[in-house]
Amino acid sequence: MVVRLSLKQRYAIILCFTIAGGIIVYQLTRHPPEVRRMSHMEGLRVNSSQFTLEGEPFRILGGSIHYFRVPRAYWEDRLLKMKACGLNTLTTYVPWNLHEPERGVFNFQGQLDLEAYLGIAAKLGLWVLLRPGPYICAEWDLGGLPSWLLRDENMRLRTTYPGFTEAVNSFFDQLITRVVPYQYSKGGPIIGIQVENEYGSYAKDTEYMPFIKEVLLSRGITELLLTSDNQEGLKLGGVKGVLETINFQKLNPEGIKYLDAIQPQKPKMVMEYWSGWFDLWGDLHHVFNAEDMVAVVTQILRMDMSINLYMFHGGTNFGFMNGAFAIGTPAPKAMITSYDYDAPLSEAGDYTTKYHLLRNLFSRFCVEPLPELPSVQERRAYQPVVILQHLSLWDSLHFTDKPFKSERPVNMENLPVNNNNGQSYGYTLYETTITSGGILNSRNHIRDRALVFLDRHFVGVLDYKTTELPLHDGKGERTLRLLVENCGRVNYGKLLDEQRKGLVGDIELNHRPLRNFMIRSVDMKPSFVNRLQSSGHWRSIRHQPSFPGFFQAKLYVDGPPRDTFIKLPGWSKGVVFVNGQNLGRYWSIGPQQTLYLPAPWLQKGTNKLMVFEEQEADGEIQFASSPDYGMTVDVQ
Repeated sequence: MVVRLSLKQRYAIILCFTIAGGIIVYQLTRHPPEVRRMSHMEGLRVNSSQFTLEGEPFRILGGSIHYFRVPRAYWEDRLLKMKACGLNTLTTYVPWNLHEPERGVFNFQGQLDLEAYLGIAAKLGLWVLLRPGPYICAEWDLGGLPSWLLRDENMRLRTTYPGFTEAVNSFFDQLITRVVPYQYSKGGPIIGIQVENEYGSYAKDTEYMPFIKEVLLSRGITELLLTSDNQEGLKLGGVKGVLETINFQKLNPEGIKYLDAIQPQKPKMVMEYWSGWFDLWGDLHHVFNAEDMVAVVTQILRMDMSINLYMFHGGTNFGFMNGAFAIGTPAPKAMITSYDYDAPLSEAGDYTTKYHLLRNLFSRFCVEPLPELPSVQERRAYQPVVILQHLSLWDSLHFTDKPFKSERPVNMENLPVNNNNGQSYGYTLYETTITSGGILNSRNHIRDRALVFLDRHFVGVLDYKTTELPLHDGKGERTLRLLVENCGRVNYGKLLDEQRKGLVGDIELNHRPLRNFMIRSVDMKPSFVNRLQSSGHWRSIRHQPSFPGFFQAKLYVDGPPRDTFIKLPGWSKGVVFVNGQNLGRYWSIGPQQTLYLPAPWLQKGTNKLMVFEEQEADGEIQFASSPDYGMTVDVQ
């Protein structure tokens, strides 16, 4: 049976439901904004076992695409591909740590123009479920929370601790003001707002979720509120008057039964149906079989549930923004730069087998043909470029901010830099003087990984596994240097309050704590990179390079720039910068062996490539037309 509903001044979005083995198709419609403002049409409602929108039955067929993981020039391309797959709803997180990098300093411009992103969704006829946090998880550094919160030694994140709630209120004053005009009731695309994220898995404060709910309502949020938790989290993550949704990958009937029991006669939704999985440095690349995934999606639809594919398109953890995983492991393991996620739309926006299977599935539920597939971005494997110049890290230090003297080690967040907001990302260099050799013991106070040098000579690496290094004897005073990398803060679990980086306590030489440190922030922010690239201190590659160091090359693009992938065989570990922008980290231990370089980061003509390498460099940078994410393993 097919039921078609038509009203004047509507443009169609297709929603479908399966009931009792048959298919009932509702052609749900959208009023133009001016009509909705005049007619006071109802937004998303949960007054029965099905969602309704504008008073009509509605099923959310959603997908997650994070604007902060996709070059702005590609936002519309990715959303068009979402619509062509048969989805009707976009979901996105909002990363607090990018929007407020320093306390009271807000950025909603360029790559972070959330309003422009919402505007594109509206233009394309996509609804939006907004997930503003303040905590988002997302395999993102500190789950999206800004590191300057950790300057408070008593900070209790995701609680009603005053230091946290004051910061949340200040940020939401800025954020929600921008969001309110894009609500459905104002003629915009936002039909739902999520209250925090997976709080049931954290649950340290029973007053916290009511606080976040009130933060939203008091600032003018009028659309449907939802929460999102896995099956276990459902027991503790809810808040009165807010619809609960569930997250999973493999269908668990018990979880669905529990959701039904706590919310009888309410719509059921999988807020995060995990279409793939994330990867960690030193592990294998996770994949989830396409046919198995689509089989579960089919079951979800047959159960009359709404769904959001997490991720529909993963994108990239550009720069230093990756998170870390610390559940069931002896030490945190950092996320890789790629966030491909084995999602239906690849990191570079390519169609995958999953995409085509989903499109075929969703097309069966629709009374109108799906849009034609947008074309795929052209790619190019540029010819290798030769390294032309190098500069030792030690010779670059005068381009950093003024060093800080301290008797004891100071963690990076508490350094007096960045207008007293501390250091958020990158490396921190700790220097002190020693007069003897012996055993250097980190006391497990290194977060997360330190290259150790005597004067400028490399001694070894200290990290969570290796906490001791022998130092040979020498004559007179010598400079001990520890270059400590923040590899990414944990983004999930109960360890968020413990994510200060750098040296977080004393280190000892022969059981005696070292004192009198000179500390430098080597955060590699754009200002530092620009000063470095324009300096006259670079040396020709004919001179033997020293490590760690910076290496420069030039890529000449003849014609329109194309997407490509950077390959660095023969290099060890470091960071790649393209025309001054931080593309992300690479590490020879894999699994990831290529870095996605989107065409918008390049320009016609000469492009500056700079690599910071810790220990070993090859003489060239290579390119490929397709990614290499390493050996695969099935998601368990």
